[in-house]
Amino acid sequence: MPSAKAASSPRSAPRAAPRPSSAAPESDPASASPWAPVSHRERQREAKRNAVLQAAAQLFNERGFHATSLDDIAARLNVTKPTLYYYVKNKDEILLQCVSKGLTMMLEGIDASRAAGGKAIDQLMTCMQVYARIVTQDFGMCLIRVGDEQLPPESRKELRRLKSAIDQEFRRLVAEGVAEGSLQPCDPKMTAFVIAGALSWIGRWYQPGGEYTPEQVAQQCIATLCDGVLRRSEKIAASDAASAPATQRRVAGGKAKAPARSGGA
Repeated sequence: MPSAKAASSPRSAPRAAPRPSSAAPESDPASASPWAPVSHRERQREAKRNAVLQAAAQLFNERGFHATSLDDIAARLNVTKPTLYYYVKNKDEILLQCVSKGLTMMLEGIDASRAAGGKAIDQLMTCMQVYARIVTQDFGMCLIRVGDEQLPPESRKELRRLKSAIDQEFRRLVAEGVAEGSLQPCDPKMTAFVIAGALSWIGRWYQPGGEYTPEQVAQQCIATLCDGVLRRSEKIAASDAASAPATQRRVAGGKAKAPARSGGA
């Protein structure tokens, strides 16, 4: 007979249902990935690649292309030289991309001025302002100071094609300005060469942080190109003198000789 103690032993109590967990729900596996989304990584890579090109353009402008090494570019960016190869192949490719950026900036600015419409003289003035402003920036300055002579023949050919597009745009605007009467009659080809040559030279002598801002440099250079250096009254006199016959100019410009005397004093 079982003992009373054994008979009276209590039954095991049923287990209580588990309470709902108060922890946050499991996050989406995609958002939990330690790697950023592809689009974000691509933006980061492009930003770093642009930083490489910007640093290279600055050094090319300061030291020259041949005097700048990949080690110099890496040092300015506080990275190692092998890191650069993730973004660029070699120094030649860096130069190609730098001058291409400068040209692309110019073409985009010129296209925008053309799309804005207006008279040819207004478009020409805007194009000149765009050109003068870009040659004071790193990539535009690199385009002017380093040029394309250091590039392989195929790359050089492509860049010269882009430069020709800018030249043709200036010629077109000058010709249209003459046709509408806002510009004096002139040879569009020669005038376009003078405009581009004068504005390009800004990229040679301009120094950031100098006495004049890029805007002031552009304004003064464009004003000199458009208005000249002679005062209006002197311009009219010079124009009259230029149109006079050569013999008349010689007489007006020199002292009249006294008639020869016959016989002695």
